[in-house]
Amino acid sequence: MDSQSVRAAANIPGSTTGWDGGKRVGGRKRHLVVDCLGLVLAVAVTAASVQNRDAAVPLLERLRRLYFSVRLVWADGGYAGRLVDWAAENLHLTLEIVKRSDETTGFVALPRRWVVERTLSWLMRSRRLVRDYETLPAMHEAMVLWSMTMLMSGRLAGRRPGAFRRPASRAG
Repeated sequence: MDSQSVRAAANIPGSTTGWDGGKRVGGRKRHLVVDCLGLVLAVAVTAASVQNRDAAVPLLERLRRLYFSVRLVWADGGYAGRLVDWAAENLHLTLEIVKRSDETTGFVALPRRWVVERTLSWLMRSRRLVRDYETLPAMHEAMVLWSMTMLMSGRLAGRRPGAFRRPASRAG
């Protein structure tokens, strides 16, 4: 489970946007729960000012409702605190926080955290998701699911990710 802040287009109502001071981005934040392969299980879109722990409550409730067999969720340090106990008591989910050690500097691939980060980068290949153009947060959630559907169907069809195929020419 992780989140990503994206800038909002000018037409987005101010009531559904906010400022993410940590990443210095004004707009919305998309929160994702993915499986071990990086496929999206649940998504929620909030104002960028919403803390990860606050957005995780309805997201984990949605995850539990859709996928009752899920028992373990890995998350980063932004989800630490009372949320871990709340998830165990109310949803019977084990929320395991994968923390970065204080000694490391620069990029380090942390166990299980890279899976959701990779999914976020896959989603950024969709031009429609680079910036939030949707007036309603629910429509942005639908665009995330649509983008993931397109990615998965391309893989099932045997296309390479990101490959563009030209149509056969009709020259003489």
